[in-house]
Amino acid sequence: MRRMDMLHGSIADKTWTFALLLAVTGICQQLFNAADILIMGRFVGKNAMAAVGSNAPVVGIIVTFFIGISLGANVVISQLTGKRDRDGVKKAVHTAILSALFGGIAMAVLGELAASPLMDILSVPEEVRDMSLRYLRIQFLAMPGILMYNFTSAIFRSQGDTRTPFICLFISGVVKVAASLFFVLVMDMDVGGVAASTVCSSLVSSLLLLSLLSHTTLSVHVSLREAVFDMSMLKEILSVGVPAGLQGAVFSLSNIVIQSAINSLGAEVMAASAAAFNLEIIAYYVINAFGQTCTTFTGQNYGAGLMHRCRRIFLVTGAQALFAMVLVCGAVLFFGTPLLSLFSTDEEVLYYGYIRLEYILGAEVLNLIIEMVSGFLRGFGKSLGPAVIVAAGICGSRILYVATIFRWNPGFDVLMAVYPASWLLTDIGMAAVLLYYRKLYMGKDRKTVKEK
Repeated sequence: MRRMDMLHGSIADKTWTFALLLAVTGICQQLFNAADILIMGRFVGKNAMAAVGSNAPVVGIIVTFFIGISLGANVVISQLTGKRDRDGVKKAVHTAILSALFGGIAMAVLGELAASPLMDILSVPEEVRDMSLRYLRIQFLAMPGILMYNFTSAIFRSQGDTRTPFICLFISGVVKVAASLFFVLVMDMDVGGVAASTVCSSLVSSLLLLSLLSHTTLSVHVSLREAVFDMSMLKEILSVGVPAGLQGAVFSLSNIVIQSAINSLGAEVMAASAAAFNLEIIAYYVINAFGQTCTTFTGQNYGAGLMHRCRRIFLVTGAQALFAMVLVCGAVLFFGTPLLSLFSTDEEVLYYGYIRLEYILGAEVLNLIIEMVSGFLRGFGKSLGPAVIVAAGICGSRILYVATIFRWNPGFDVLMAVYPASWLLTDIGMAAVLLYYRKLYMGKDRKTVKEK
């Protein structure tokens, strides 16, 4: 593990390095996941591609929720590291690992029971229902590995190490693509093959990170003999993680509502949205990387009592996020059609896919504000306020929009307009929350807690 000193020296170079590797990790993860849709579109068919894409919001809402809880572990461990509380770090690390294990098993079981009813909620067309259900059920089996990877990654990132989670993810991603091609081309499987590859790759990445944590000499060392589930530490993690998880889950929940509306427009629109999503999500991962960077750096500096650096971190990471976002969104829009053609050569799929890219990437700066303000306040352990605003501004407005405006005028352009509209509404609420917590982050520096 390569620990980064977040408490001293310049900020911009460290945050840039940290965020860049985090963004590359997210993008690679999405590219490896996009291989499912690409392989289905190229080697199986349009219906198989639509079946995989229609499940993205369902898996997303579960994974995003637990990623949010893992951010709680990141914040708690970062703050304890800033305070130099080694005993607290050890308790938090083992509690996070055990939570990931039991949470993953529970979600796998619940997912298998809920898979069939979810097909009705999503209004999945009959021609793709069987494949969609089979894909979802196998995907749920990957939950223990997915959760363990995200929680162990959060532990590494709390120490300033984004390089190791990236390497482990890349190795598991290569395994995923190779397994998908083998299952589909050699074993003649369809959606079940690419779903099974996810199970394999998630186990590889999580076991690699666990092995490395068991061999480090730092305070985040993991040992079966020292594994203790600390309820008070879990409460601290959940106090930050649950609101953060709900905030992310609200995005996915609103996307389920939108996905249901997309499904009502036919297989071509479903396939187009699935392809576009795998491109537009790259911009989100870049923005989210800087938001998480802001969270981690703010958490350590807040734990050490360095309030002036906390404010500086917010300004620096926000400017860096804006610069990176403009580059990524511009590139994806410029090469939009050729990139979409990697997933499908169908003219209607390309047409609707580019419309979606224009609406979402053209207004991505509005989403940037949400991510940066949320990430900054989360570093102080304040994640409930942003979560409430997102629930109302994103989820509430999108559900209302689909139930009214889209219902009255069911066009694809009309549906896509919900993204910038909901982001703008949420930005107004975020500005109010940032002002409300002004006394928290505008305070003077405090003395650092001595090492225990």
